[in-house]
Amino acid sequence: MRNRPEPTPTTATRRLQVLVAVCSAVFVLGTVLHAFTVLDTALVEAMMREAGGADPEGAAPGFTLGLRTVGCFYAVGNAVGLLALGSTSGAVWWIVLAVNSTQALGFVLIPTAMWTTAAEVHGLPGLLPTAVTDGGAAALALVMTASMVRRRTLWGRSRADRLPGTAARPDVSSTP
Repeated sequence: MRNRPEPTPTTATRRLQVLVAVCSAVFVLGTVLHAFTVLDTALVEAMMREAGGADPEGAAPGFTLGLRTVGCFYAVGNAVGLLALGSTSGAVWWIVLAVNSTQALGFVLIPTAMWTTAAEVHGLPGLLPTAVTDGGAAALALVMTASMVRRRTLWGRSRADRLPGTAARPDVSSTP
């Protein structure tokens, strides 16, 4: 088995690294803002009441702590994306893609009562952090996936076994 050379960086590599790092910084800020300024016990209690919860007053403090804990995990996960500026590590790529892919599911997983309650309590500023982080995460995950599919490498690098103008796979048919 012959050794394949490592994929080489392209101009798309640096653009993708910068995009991931900038988005990650925005998502860290948005996640922290949502977890610690939008979400509080009173909002969670109102959300639970609107959703028909059995004991909103008793359950809200624990539920708030749980939501904030999840927010902290996402903030740390998003912070990994800041490493993209100086790295084309596969580990960073996959962590960033996993974090953003799951964060994008917030629109589906977060109960609609949270959206309506946050809008009632805080107005547009109560919706903005989550809308930016979840919507932005969806867009970033799609860009990363499209880049990976298009180039068949991580970080927009060029496959080293392909030269411009050559076939994707060398012809291994026998020639007479």
